[in-house]
Amino acid sequence: MNFRRHFAAPLTALLALWGVSLFVTELRGAPPERPNVLMIAVDDLNDWVEPLGGHPQAQTPAMDRLAARGTTFTNAHCQSPLCNPSRTSLMTGLRPSTTGVYGLAPWFRQIAEFKGLTTLPQHFKRHGYRTYTTGKIYHGGYPPRPQRTAEYDVWGPDASVGARPEEKLVVTPQGNHPLVDWGTFPHRDEDKGDWRVASWAVDQLEKMPEEEPFFMSVGFFLPHVPCYATQKWFDLYPDATLQMPPLQPSDRDDTPMFSWYLHWDLPEPRLRWLREANQWRPLVQSYLASISFVDSQIGRVLAALEASGHADDTIVVLWSDHGFHLGEKEISGKNTLWDDGTRVPLIFAGPGIRSGQASHRPAELLDIYPTLSELCGLPVGEQLEGLSLVPQLNDPMAPRERPAITTHNPDNHGVRSERWRYIRYADGSEELYDTQTDPNEWRNLAAAATTDPAIARVIAEHRRWLPESSRPPVPGSAHRILVREGDAWVWEGKPIDDAQLNR
Repeated sequence: MNFRRHFAAPLTALLALWGVSLFVTELRGAPPERPNVLMIAVDDLNDWVEPLGGHPQAQTPAMDRLAARGTTFTNAHCQSPLCNPSRTSLMTGLRPSTTGVYGLAPWFRQIAEFKGLTTLPQHFKRHGYRTYTTGKIYHGGYPPRPQRTAEYDVWGPDASVGARPEEKLVVTPQGNHPLVDWGTFPHRDEDKGDWRVASWAVDQLEKMPEEEPFFMSVGFFLPHVPCYATQKWFDLYPDATLQMPPLQPSDRDDTPMFSWYLHWDLPEPRLRWLREANQWRPLVQSYLASISFVDSQIGRVLAALEASGHADDTIVVLWSDHGFHLGEKEISGKNTLWDDGTRVPLIFAGPGIRSGQASHRPAELLDIYPTLSELCGLPVGEQLEGLSLVPQLNDPMAPRERPAITTHNPDNHGVRSERWRYIRYADGSEELYDTQTDPNEWRNLAAAATTDPAIARVIAEHRRWLPESSRPPVPGSAHRILVREGDAWVWEGKPIDDAQLNR
């Protein structure tokens, strides 16, 4: 089955496949003067959720219910296919090409010019909101503990794996990284880090004071590796009927060699190894099981919001920081500029937001900052590089002035419009995909520009949205960094040798 053409929700199917925009005109009441905000983030979650239909068997009823009472952006994309730069961009309102934060380090406040930058939660705090956070919102251990109260007022449990097996379940190549693991073992849902995060959020919502508005961020760790879930979630996806992602043999034959540079040497295994080790199916099953478990925790938080009496005066936004490959393009993991690496869930619900509608206009995670500001009546700073999505929340067919742009390391950009995916790499090589006729991005049309004027025009139109320049990686940049030094391309400090390509 072609996953990109299978959509569990009929409305989303119409939007994604035919460009038809149908929506329910019911509004969820007039927005209060200062609505609360509940921001839910999910790590490494691609489009394998019911509202997007990226996998036909995905079971995510909580996200589906949220989508039914709000607006889903079916063509939303991250600013970077990697945790730290993506989250830095979302929270600061600036592109990676502007900040120079491309890797898993540094914490952006270490850069002198960003020490006083107003982040999304700080913006709400300075306008009378009490701010709460738990789990993974910023990357990893950021911010350092002494700086935490400057970012949020109240901090809950950090993100964590929680229960682990005594030994790794899968011995993986490329160093057998302790986080790169998947499967099930005897443990309880209550012992997982995401359960603790949800429980803290539930407790806070149950005792939330009435006199001041709140801005709460809840960040879930799964389906980030290690993809551990209890057996009941695996039982939703029996191996005998498990549907695997569609593949095309030699899919990378028409992609530039440079496309491999963006994920040159990573602990996430290649498809070839997954097949040889008989681990491809277990990884897909574990990823789906992890998604369904996290969805249940999202459901707990949303149920607590309803029980608190704040559902009618709270804007809910749900997002993921980037996509994730499960064998597509011959890899697993992220760090790519294709739809599998960039497309993410993005759902808004709450007062003043139309229910049961979807928009196929391009959207970016960068748009969350200005959108929440406008929805809550806060000023929208001129320094923000995103666009408010309020026009599309009011009318999913409302025009948008630009496509979505994703960047991974300097001068590597993906441009996603409604129909096309265009990629330009730092060495000048290009890719172009017609996602209407080729939703799996199997046929790179860029070479046809020399003989087909129509393709040449499409590429020229998309090129004009490329950032004019990319800032070099800021001091302290590390992990997943790709730069040019003289005539050599250097990955994480080591020159790349094409002969060493691990496929």
